[in-house]
Amino acid sequence: MQQASKFGIYLNHKENQVVRINSPYWLPEEPDWVFLTNEVNATLLDIRNLAQEQGKSTDAQAIVWGTIPLLD
Repeated sequence: MQQASKFGIYLNHKENQVVRINSPYWLPEEPDWVFLTNEVNATLLDIRNLAQEQGKSTDAQAIVWGTIPLLD
């Protein structure tokens, strides 16, 4: 499945929120969302460390879980 390769954790650096994607229901789009890791079970602490290491957040310690949008 091609979409399975897009599963993982995504960061919206403008809102400092992350979402966990493990189904094709909604797939985040760039540039608002950037892929952090394919580890869908990563902890928030791990995610913050990854964002810091990858330079994808200027305030990684403020990252919080977000929610995916509801589709009509």
